[in-house]
Amino acid sequence: MPNPSPTVAQRRLARALRRLRADADLTIDQVAEKVDLSASTLSRLETAQATVRRGDIKELLDIYQVADESQRQLLLRLAVQSREQPWWHEYRDLRQAAGADLADQADVIRQYSALLVPGFLQTELYAREILRALRGDEASKYTERQLELRMRRQAVLTKHEPPQYVVVLDEPVVLRVVGDRHIMREQLQRLIQASAMPNVTLHLLPLSVGAHAAMDGEFTIFSYEGNRMYDDPDVVYVDNIVGGEYIEDRSITKRYNQAFRRLLDMAWDPVKSKQALVDIEQELQ
Repeated sequence: MPNPSPTVAQRRLARALRRLRADADLTIDQVAEKVDLSASTLSRLETAQATVRRGDIKELLDIYQVADESQRQLLLRLAVQSREQPWWHEYRDLRQAAGADLADQADVIRQYSALLVPGFLQTELYAREILRALRGDEASKYTERQLELRMRRQAVLTKHEPPQYVVVLDEPVVLRVVGDRHIMREQLQRLIQASAMPNVTLHLLPLSVGAHAAMDGEFTIFSYEGNRMYDDPDVVYVDNIVGGEYIEDRSITKRYNQAFRRLLDMAWDPVKSKQALVDIEQELQ
């Protein structure tokens, strides 16, 4: 089983503890001498690879001389949240599971897809065809669990206070018939319905634009603009056939945001995009 990706709460707590230790001008070894935690545990805690008890965090805050009560309570809540098992924990053996937590906590999700309808907007029949094509002859039980996780992740778009979801689809995504005409028509109808949701903005990138800013692959940007108190960086997810990569480096995520803005400049506006979807769906009747 792969090591589970850290949750958003773990990432937030790790960044805060690194910053507090640096402000206190202490090394990890110096801190380890003052608490009942090893240097290796402290290092893993600061890289979001470990969790510790609330009492240990309280002791660290005392060492770092954090006197502000609101800041202390915020970090202690993060310590509790970082030890809680998220709903997707039962799917932790699937590489897509970590993205569920990133999506649940995000304020804005920006996604570019060049090959298929994104999982957030897939119908069950379309998703099953995609997974069958990707997995080939591998065990159907694994595919069913992937499908279940994918369908459950879609709830993020309809929850109370959902994220803003901005998606750019390359035109071939909606022209390629996945499964059969019935499955593809149902999928196009789902896209048309989703485009009417107040928190969903859908753009088609026509083939006629030629070369564009994302010719080297698909990506998703998770942004946490409503949580400035945490100083959350954007997280970029890049997918591939053997696994995915989550990127937090601000210099790299900045480039992805710039690429996405250029895609929006080249793509059709939401009204024209929706009409194009309607036309393609009617052609399949």
